[in-house]
Amino acid sequence: MTSSIANTAPAAQLDRRERLHTEDGAIDFVGRRKLWYSITLGLLVVAVVAMLARGFNLGIDFEGGTKMSMPAGDLVAEEVEDTFVDATGVTPELTQIVGAGEARTLEINSEHLSQEQIDQARQAIFEQYQPKDEKGDVTANAIGDSTVSESWGDTITQRMLLAMLVFVLAAAVYVAVRLQREMALAALAALVVDAVLIMGFYALFGLEVTPAMIIGLLTVLTFSLYDTVIVFDKVKENTSGILDSRRSTYAEQANLAINQTVMRSISTTVISALPIIALMIVAVWMLGVGTLRDLALIQLIGVIEGVFSSLFLATSLLVTFIERRKKFRDHNAAVQAFRNGDTAEHGEGAEGAEGLEGTVAEHGKRTVGSISQRTSGEADAAGKGTGADSFGDTPGGAATWRPGR
Repeated sequence: MTSSIANTAPAAQLDRRERLHTEDGAIDFVGRRKLWYSITLGLLVVAVVAMLARGFNLGIDFEGGTKMSMPAGDLVAEEVEDTFVDATGVTPELTQIVGAGEARTLEINSEHLSQEQIDQARQAIFEQYQPKDEKGDVTANAIGDSTVSESWGDTITQRMLLAMLVFVLAAAVYVAVRLQREMALAALAALVVDAVLIMGFYALFGLEVTPAMIIGLLTVLTFSLYDTVIVFDKVKENTSGILDSRRSTYAEQANLAINQTVMRSISTTVISALPIIALMIVAVWMLGVGTLRDLALIQLIGVIEGVFSSLFLATSLLVTFIERRKKFRDHNAAVQAFRNGDTAEHGEGAEGAEGLEGTVAEHGKRTVGSISQRTSGEADAAGKGTGADSFGDTPGGAATWRPGR
């Protein structure tokens, strides 16, 4: 007995894991949609408050300004910043060391400086710290600088907003043509939530918003929309002709569609996240390359958030929109009535069901067998009656039952 129980436990655990790959609907995503709505609402409130209260840390490409950089070596960021302030009279917005090993770089971001101020800062830093270039030579040319005018920053900002608008319009047109009306509304709503949450995350933690970040944002929004469309395609397949059957509701078939695609979504996310993490390691820890760092960070955040959107939010919104239509509410009531045994009210199989109940009540059980199982004696007995009468004429024998016959 003990060995039997021990062998059964692993099999049961395996069955539970395998249910994610089958049509059993192992996880009730749609049934818990009020929970997902509450979580989403809470996150949206935090994101909006962060954007309004803290604002965004716009990069030099958007606001304009001057960036000076040099090999970090043994430099201390605070000491170099003090030297910069003494030379220019300007307090930098950010002084940091990025990268690792020989690729460590010290960066100073400040408001727009004149060429005279840049030269003064370079000379003061060179005299104080003697930085070396890539060849190991001590030279002032090891200190680089780049300046972005405010007008250029305004132009980049306008183009960023234009790119976002074009993307949203293109996505709206695509889902309107590709999906049903409710599906399109749910997909777009989930897409807006994605954008707000990601931007709120950047505002909350003061992460820098750069052109690379915007490019990454559009990329992950596309990824999220793609994943949502895949799930909705399965929902559309499962719910085809749903109103002609009382086996299940729209919500149940939509939940089944998520379970059928959940492993695919998780696998896609993991596979997508691995190269992004590798990119972050190379960009942040080894090289300190700002563009790669910004691109990798936004993609990692977006891919993780996109899974939540496509699995927990988009389909839940779809079911909420669908169940506002009267014919689907009536269908839900019909399915529930059918499961409660109230078949006579809806006119399908009532007569057969009543005949079956009477037969079972009279004889205690009903046996359904094939004709090949019947003996010649039973065949003669069956000839005396049909339907329910055959049970009385063939005690202990097999019979074939059909509704209404």
